[in-house]
Amino acid sequence: SPLRHFGLDKPGMHVGVVGLGGLGHVAVKMAKAFGTKVTVISTSESKKKEAIEQLGADSFVVSRDPEQLQAAVNSLDGIIDTVSATHPVLPLLGMLKPQGKLVMVGAPEKPLELPVFPLIMGRKILAGSAIGGLKETQEMLDFAAKHNITADVEIIPIDYVNTAMERLVKADVRYRFVIDIAKTLKAE
Repeated sequence: SPLRHFGLDKPGMHVGVVGLGGLGHVAVKMAKAFGTKVTVISTSESKKKEAIEQLGADSFVVSRDPEQLQAAVNSLDGIIDTVSATHPVLPLLGMLKPQGKLVMVGAPEKPLELPVFPLIMGRKILAGSAIGGLKETQEMLDFAAKHNITADVEIIPIDYVNTAMERLVKADVRYRFVIDIAKTLKAE
């Protein structure tokens, strides 16, 4: 929804995706299906191979590496930020081209620091987005079906929930846990 709503769905555009989790991996797949060039932005170099080889990202930037950030200055038309942890937005604003758009879809529990000067000088836009209405959601589902885009999930039984929660805290999940209720109901 945010890719389409904010005009980041045009072939040839360059879109960044911050965070390679449950939302981020689907954002990469959708952006690629729209025909955009995609850069994954992550704190961890360990996700680079996965981002490029499995999800089809064109490039990868480690957000904690000043040289990589400098090389990416003014390179992105837009960024979809899926991170729900507190993190700096200044480096992301620097990666945007003039009139670029930073769209927040992750929801950090603490307020983020907002440096206004880069927004003003680059005529950049900071926005937020959730899912769209019924019409837009149906369009996205149809688009996903047409391009065979699915979320990568790990299906677990209900009695594994406590272990899944422990793994979630350790960021040891690719990319979502889904509880198999059917198995649980059959067992009862």
